[in-house]
Amino acid sequence: MPRQPGKGDVTMTIDTVVNTHLAVWESWNALGYEARCAVLRRWAESLPVAWRAMVEYQCQQTAHQVAAVHVMPGPTGETNELYCAGRGLFVVTAAAETPAEAILGQLTAALVTGNTVVLCLPEESEVQAQTVESALTHSGCNAISAVPESMIDTLLAHPAIAGVAYAGNMAALQRLARQVAAREGALAAVIGETDVHALPVVGSPTYLLRFVTERTRTINITAVGGNATLLELGSGEPIEN
Repeated sequence: MPRQPGKGDVTMTIDTVVNTHLAVWESWNALGYEARCAVLRRWAESLPVAWRAMVEYQCQQTAHQVAAVHVMPGPTGETNELYCAGRGLFVVTAAAETPAEAILGQLTAALVTGNTVVLCLPEESEVQAQTVESALTHSGCNAISAVPESMIDTLLAHPAIAGVAYAGNMAALQRLARQVAAREGALAAVIGETDVHALPVVGSPTYLLRFVTERTRTINITAVGGNATLLELGSGEPIEN
């Protein structure tokens, strides 16, 4: 008979899952919004119509809310860009009675914005976490893992978790928020939806903004005292007379 995992075994398993996600996060985040949308839409083709509509809605909102790169004023010879990027590793979880549209809305929002996801759902949930992981992986997404609901307490205590998205009742949401606040490490985002039928939070046009952080990119074309043309000329073979 297989040995039942103890507390130490669970911690080791969660550490492995988290480390795997941290290793792939940079490449998934750098893939870009358009490419991530393509992966998620490919996965959604196999879903029921109502579920597919939620995935498509979140993908459509990326162009309006988070995909644009804004050029900011700067000194001559310098370009400054403001853009949105994923925060890191998110936990997506829900109460057993939560409709699939709410769960898939959370999952899609987290993934399309450049985060990796650990999906942690009750066994009796309409959405089966292992099935979702398998289908997304087959569609080209390496940024998702499924773990049993029994591991959620250890998972939320991990200092590398960037946030948790939960759909269900208010009491459970408050408990999750207290768990996340009590852990070590940087503050993590807690994103909750308690009206799982009307979905005022998940269905909001600005929902995706909860999963991103703003970054700036500076390109200085005069860093060595010349302009871009001179730098380009200086990088080739020497000119023979």
